[in-house]
Amino acid sequence: MFQDYFHTIAQGIPTSLGLTAVSLCAAFLLALLLTFGLSMDNRWLKRLINLYLTLFTGTPLLVQFFLIYSGPGQFQWLVQSPLWSLFSNAWFCAALTLTLNSAAYSTQLFHGAVKAIPKGQWESCAALGLSRLQTLKILIPYALKRALPSYSNEIILVFKGTSLVSIITILDIMGYARQLYGTEYDAITIYSIAGAIYLLITGIATLLLRRLEHKVLAFERPAEQTA
Repeated sequence: MFQDYFHTIAQGIPTSLGLTAVSLCAAFLLALLLTFGLSMDNRWLKRLINLYLTLFTGTPLLVQFFLIYSGPGQFQWLVQSPLWSLFSNAWFCAALTLTLNSAAYSTQLFHGAVKAIPKGQWESCAALGLSRLQTLKILIPYALKRALPSYSNEIILVFKGTSLVSIITILDIMGYARQLYGTEYDAITIYSIAGAIYLLITGIATLLLRRLEHKVLAFERPAEQTA
């Protein structure tokens, strides 16, 4: 019985991992653009970005899933447009929600890392006659390396966030677990197996990310050893 439960629930692993990968890639690119926007001297652009950050970091992810999946159907112009083929697709809505949510948190991480760049590096770029945009193109990659430990946690959170997509009819790990519970009513065994799968995947991901951090942040260790 345990083996049958595991095989059934494990069918959702590709969906959970696929949503995580697509959402993280899209969110990373969006967060980079927003970080550039927050670092530029444009007051109105900063206000718009901060409004977006407030909305997606200040509301529960569960609410965001419901709004993005169920909300568009109330707009007749959208239902009759070619975009409806996307917004009527649960997988697309799930990926969009995770992307927008992760991009908001990632932007805060990246922008915080940019603000933590030593003043001397900004002054060096200014002394070379570089514009603000040119300076950001040089310094933001450095800031991203410093933000990697915090961003690793965001990667794990996005994967665990996929556990909510079953509420909008997607059969991920939790989706298959809920479907199985509806026929077997063995809550402890079924949900323990689902939890163990999440724990195993997050454990592997954490180990891989820690190794990546060790390599990416290797440039800091000589300075620390000298100090």
